[in-house]
Amino acid sequence: MRQILLAATLFAAPALAQTVPIPAAITADGVPAIPLALADAVRPYLENRSASFQGWDPVGKGMLIGTRFGNAQQLHTVAAPGAARTQISFEAEPVPGGTLSPDGRTLLVGKDIGGNEFYQLYTLSKGRLTLLTDGKSRNTGAVWSRDSRLVGYASNRRNGVDSDLYLIDPATPGSDRKLAALQGGGWSFSDFAPSGKTALVSRYVSVERSDLFEIDLGTGVLSRLNRPGPNAAYSGAKYGPDGTIYVTSDVGSDVQRLGTINARDGFRALVNGPAQWDVDEFDIADDGSFIATVDNVAGAARLRLVDPRTGAVIGEPKLPPGVLGGIEIAPWGAIGFTMTSAISPPDAWSLDPKTLVATRWTRSETGGLDAAQNRLPELVTVKSFDGLPVSGFLTTPDPAKFPGKRPLIIDIHGGPEGQSRPDYAGRDNYLINELGIAVFTPNVRGSTGYGKRFVALDNGPSRREDSVKDVGALLDTLAARADIDPARIAVAGGSYGGYMCYASAIRYGDRLQAAQCTVAISNFVTFLENTQGYRRDLRRVEYGDERVPAQRRKLLEISPITRSKELKMPLLVVTGGNDPRVPASEASQMVDAVRGNGGQAWHILAANEGHGYRKKENQDYNFLANITFWTQTLLK
Repeated sequence: MRQILLAATLFAAPALAQTVPIPAAITADGVPAIPLALADAVRPYLENRSASFQGWDPVGKGMLIGTRFGNAQQLHTVAAPGAARTQISFEAEPVPGGTLSPDGRTLLVGKDIGGNEFYQLYTLSKGRLTLLTDGKSRNTGAVWSRDSRLVGYASNRRNGVDSDLYLIDPATPGSDRKLAALQGGGWSFSDFAPSGKTALVSRYVSVERSDLFEIDLGTGVLSRLNRPGPNAAYSGAKYGPDGTIYVTSDVGSDVQRLGTINARDGFRALVNGPAQWDVDEFDIADDGSFIATVDNVAGAARLRLVDPRTGAVIGEPKLPPGVLGGIEIAPWGAIGFTMTSAISPPDAWSLDPKTLVATRWTRSETGGLDAAQNRLPELVTVKSFDGLPVSGFLTTPDPAKFPGKRPLIIDIHGGPEGQSRPDYAGRDNYLINELGIAVFTPNVRGSTGYGKRFVALDNGPSRREDSVKDVGALLDTLAARADIDPARIAVAGGSYGGYMCYASAIRYGDRLQAAQCTVAISNFVTFLENTQGYRRDLRRVEYGDERVPAQRRKLLEISPITRSKELKMPLLVVTGGNDPRVPASEASQMVDAVRGNGGQAWHILAANEGHGYRKKENQDYNFLANITFWTQTLLK
């Protein structure tokens, strides 16, 4: 009752005289005025921050991190654990990441404009950026050579579709040269050899298949390392100090294992036999004494140190439960990474490999709230329509504060090659802690983290809706719980999760009350025709090929817009005007169809954003609109 009274107070008529201003870049079509009283009530949850570890400073032995103090994330340095975060980039657009050269003299960053993902490479010095690339194409995956003289990267500047491989000396803008002209949008550098004569490059075809090559830096000649055969994935390839090539792969396994590879022997796992969980990432100590690995254990992370020769575990620190990634081993052996959990925002940490003691370098603000009081998620596993186990993480409100059956939002991740994990909920903690709404984040078939068989179960148009059926099985179990109100359940999702949001709202329209779909695919055919050319073939592998008549018919059949007349519940659609992945037209055509059928659809469009909102003023407005939407649809 408390949250209903709170909502009634916030949205009472007198409060409407003072409303939240709509950011200049946002068009809010059909969204009601939002009272300032709501913004005041939510404010602590809007002011949480995070800090992501970006790399080590090999000279000062400090960290490079990414965090936000203004409207967009920028780069900062931290000299020691607990030291001040010193801002070093000052751009209007977010600076999502940076990497220091091995000698520590040059900082390389990538940045786009308005979320268009056409990243340019720059050097950053004394607060100023110096452009290295052409200012127009998409340039990604920058990797330093070990002598700090060269950077390898991929660019689609030749034709806008294919990713060619380039080398540049960042000290000399304009010195870039094309190393290899290649076909396909999935090419990238992985590492430079200690000798400086070769590099590792990979070709990503799909989540199930990639190929690994060694490239001669003088001639550009590629030598394939993985053997032809059944589909297999290779990730994170690195040279050891003696030239041994380490990589993770699912060759001969359902999950990614750490091993070595060469052209003669192919891939060989360091530890033979079955493995249960993916090795998500790894790094090798400069002296070759150990490898740090991160395992994905049912969504949680496990950091271990292993022997490079045998794969035997030689150290496993006792870290707080949560999710970690972005590991990098410093020249002096310290392991840096980002770690987060339900009760801790993402922060930069280090680990001493000798003592196995972990140290938290940053303590990101949580708006004055005690993050330790957040509710911990519960792993829920059910059997789907065909007996396949599917799972997700359910976070319920405090029963002492919100007794009885609670409303529920099922929030589906994108990808589909993604995974919901037990990390920090950020703003969404307001829904749980203050409004008493439970949140469930499922991992339906097609999600990563559960092996290559599981991730392939939704591939192609004929199996796409099986993942929607998984939502039905999860809905059955959740609605039957004593703490969930089956009459107040809604669905949300972004990107591919946005498609799942639409599709679930249609299939389970009699069981769901509302849908909030972000940067969502509404028509697979128009999506494939209009997504950026450099990623179109990569998406065809996953969804189907709209150029093939039979597949086109099936793609249209399963597209939510084809059944838009069945979407009767209130809808909130959020999109970015510069989205290169799911164009804004996917949102506008769905909103027009729903309204044309007499349905209700709010539509938020940010002209200066892409595939998700990155600027704080837009994020804040969008979240306040979401609360308004959920209050009207779930808290009546």
